[in-house]
Amino acid sequence: MISAVDALRRHWPEYLIEAAGLGVFMIVAGVCVELLEHPRSALVQAIPNADLRRALIGITMGATAVAIIYSPWGRQSGAHLNPAVTLTFLRLGKVAPADALFYVLAQFAGGAGGTLLLSAILGERFTLPPISAVATLPGQPGEFVAFGAEVAIAFALMSTVLATNASARLMRWTGVCAGLLVAIYISLEAPLSGMSLNPARSVASAVPSGLWQGIWIYLTAPLIGMLLAGELHVRLGRRTPCAKLHHDTHHRRIFHCNFAGMPAEGVSR
Repeated sequence: MISAVDALRRHWPEYLIEAAGLGVFMIVAGVCVELLEHPRSALVQAIPNADLRRALIGITMGATAVAIIYSPWGRQSGAHLNPAVTLTFLRLGKVAPADALFYVLAQFAGGAGGTLLLSAILGERFTLPPISAVATLPGQPGEFVAFGAEVAIAFALMSTVLATNASARLMRWTGVCAGLLVAIYISLEAPLSGMSLNPARSVASAVPSGLWQGIWIYLTAPLIGMLLAGELHVRLGRRTPCAKLHHDTHHRRIFHCNFAGMPAEGVSR
């Protein structure tokens, strides 16, 4: 088993990519919400319908996720961008423990770095309500509904990722499916829980905004939902070949990958 020191020495580029990926995602989210939700924004006046503005945010963030997943950097690191995703792949035996540790640390650091950078640039316009550093907060129905909603969307997302990853015909579309679900969740589920799916994403927003309400939900529910999806995947006798959301032959794999028995056309060349 590779030691933490060896993993850091060999795989530090992937760790930096994970940090940068979630940092970029948070920056895009912050700018998008700032433009579409701040009362002084011209777009708020031009698009008075809150549901339509939320749908536009969902489309933007879903497209951002897809762009990161299929980018050269995303193809190298696997574009987890989420501790719950990484720990589920760890449970499935696709990620070494040392790599999982550094991925999780990088994701938390990168997400917080993105929101702190926006805080330095935009100041209180970004950190105070109504933007609040794009914090994820329980909706009107309360914390337990938010918890259940987060478990459900995390389970559905990870189930989709694992199912498409395990299919030679569908695996190249894994990133598209994930991005589409992100867009749908922001558009429809956000009023219930704020749509986190990601412990590092929620902590990243709470650090500059100071809004830690319901943080227990976002630290636990996404992990529970995704681990349940992983367990179901195992119990059904399925396997995912690699801990990447997009596979190709041009970028190195630091994971425990096994494409034996899968048609060659399933992997992008």
